[in-house]
Amino acid sequence: MPKWGYSFKETEPEIMVKASGRDMKISPKAAREICGAIRTMNFERARRFLQDVIDKKRAVPYRRYNKQMSHKKGLVGWFSGRYPVKAASEIMKILNGLEANAEDKGLYVENMKIVHAAAQRGRIIKRYMPRAFGRSSPKYNQLCHVELLAKEIR
Repeated sequence: MPKWGYSFKETEPEIMVKASGRDMKISPKAAREICGAIRTMNFERARRFLQDVIDKKRAVPYRRYNKQMSHKKGLVGWFSGRYPVKAASEIMKILNGLEANAEDKGLYVENMKIVHAAAQRGRIIKRYMPRAFGRSSPKYNQLCHVELLAKEIR
């Protein structure tokens, strides 16, 4: 069984909670942009944002991976964006786990704020698709690690 670590070290463990999703089958690029969007939000606002992305009412601003991407209305400060539904629904599950960890620790969920949200590329699952005349084409699946850390603001 692997032993996972976090890229952010807890400075105050009594008022901080963390949750992570490892080897998730979502796009690392979409996960990075969603994590950048929900950083510094509280739980309710982040949940509302992710639900709007899943319902395709609000676009996620793509700050880094935005080459040849269409513009979306409603983005402030950034013009290009997308609706990564699968990544948003998976990050919503991690957010629910983070809230459950905060309740289990006895912290006030209304005062919690996401201070760290990061996505890293995971391992690559390599498969091959058979083609005609004895050839094959590679079919790679990139996995992703997402970690969230929240702090109670007093």
